[in-house]
Amino acid sequence: MKRLITPTSVERVMREEDFIVSMTDLKGRITYGNRIFIEFSGYSEAELLGSQHNIIRHPDMPRAVFKLLWGTIQSKNECFAYVKNMAKNGSFYWVFTNVTPTFDLAGNITGYLSVRRKPRLSGIQAITGLYAAMLEAEKKAGANDAIAASTGILVNFLKEKGLSYDELILAI
Repeated sequence: MKRLITPTSVERVMREEDFIVSMTDLKGRITYGNRIFIEFSGYSEAELLGSQHNIIRHPDMPRAVFKLLWGTIQSKNECFAYVKNMAKNGSFYWVFTNVTPTFDLAGNITGYLSVRRKPRLSGIQAITGLYAAMLEAEKKAGANDAIAASTGILVNFLKEKGLSYDELILAI
């Protein structure tokens, strides 16, 4: 079910001791959310459980970031990222996230675990311009070519910096 929420300029800032934890199934449906996740998202546990994790996706986030994230975790690797999330009331909150697959005894992915903490202000400042450029490229390219256009911006940025995506995220 698509929720129509209008983003606001109200920011919530995570506390140093906060960790937002959630788990999803293979399709990205929330199977667990801790009390800090419930608090920051503004949704009740009942509203979150069974919902797609993108229920908290902020429209300022480029789609290419999530394509990269999903590609990384589906290949059995962990992914770090700076993510701007949107709460039920339209407010936003930045997180530094680590998403990792969970496995059964046979090594098959059974779901995904995300642990988010308060991001460094320097990281938010460093990534905001890049995300804005990526989002602009997505809008100009149109729906069919949005992710490719946005990915191109990211790849060129990383090439200029001489960094991999992980190196960039962990350095800022």
